[in-house]
Amino acid sequence: MTQKTYKDAGVDIDLEAQAVSALISKLKFQRKGDHQPVSTSGHFAGMVSFGEYVLALATDGVGTKMLVADEMQDWSTVGIDCIAMNVNDLYVMNLEPIAFVDYIATDSLSLSQMEQIGEGLNRGAELSNISIIGGETATLKGMVTGLDLAGAVLGVQKQSDVVTGEKIVTGDLIMGIPSSGIHSNGLTLARSLVHAHAGMHEEFYGKSFGKELLTPTRIYHEVLTLTKRCDVHGMCHITGGGLLNLKRLSKYGFSIHNPLPPQEIYRWMQQVGGISVLEMYKTFNMGMGYVIVVPPSEASAVISVFSDAQVVGVVIDGTGVFLNGEAIV
Repeated sequence: MTQKTYKDAGVDIDLEAQAVSALISKLKFQRKGDHQPVSTSGHFAGMVSFGEYVLALATDGVGTKMLVADEMQDWSTVGIDCIAMNVNDLYVMNLEPIAFVDYIATDSLSLSQMEQIGEGLNRGAELSNISIIGGETATLKGMVTGLDLAGAVLGVQKQSDVVTGEKIVTGDLIMGIPSSGIHSNGLTLARSLVHAHAGMHEEFYGKSFGKELLTPTRIYHEVLTLTKRCDVHGMCHITGGGLLNLKRLSKYGFSIHNPLPPQEIYRWMQQVGGISVLEMYKTFNMGMGYVIVVPPSEASAVISVFSDAQVVGVVIDGTGVFLNGEAIV
């Protein structure tokens, strides 16, 4: 069986990184005067100073999960994904999300579709305690096919309470928190495998493949409670790039030796696609949607807030991310 990769499905993570670098290389100008940017190069959200506080912005979208929603004619949960992918990028820095704006680009408007999207956005706002204060809908026939849903979130925190990963040291524990499933990353590869080997409406463990892929992204709002209880050295939202996201946190190495069990959808995709273990772990969250790095003395505090958390690894000397001793590159 020929091994399937994310690149084969049409997404080249390495090329994306190069493209982002090319874009950033031309972004030279910075605002003059008050409210200067706060440097957190490579992290999940951008911040500006605001007195003793920082204001933070992050943006993301639902991606090709929207194509699954289209095929299933079910858009009721993609709004949760849109908000989750944004607010989780704030939680990893202990930033509290407070407001959100959405952006919808479509080739044609459907009242039923917009109603369902609104239902999900409202539920996501409720779960993360944010207000949706505006947005934009653009009909772009000839430029867009279908509907794309994205948004941006505003967060706030005292500068002294922002978590960047700079406190991480060797010997810190890496604690994983389960995902709700595939979240909103890797859907290009997942869709190609389902279309090639099954069908969105075919039954998979009591529900259809389509419903499995539409399971909404978990919102890790409990983080704001956790950081008040214990000394958190770093946090990571496992999105596109899988475990390689950990490299954003620290110059040290991350050794994962006790990974969380992946959901059945991952086992199925790996088997039918002939995908290597390392390729799976650098494409998907593989059952672990969020990571918290703490000193060993704080492990029980993490479990007191996230009862489903467990120690999955340890911070080591050197650089890189390792799964059972093998480097993920």
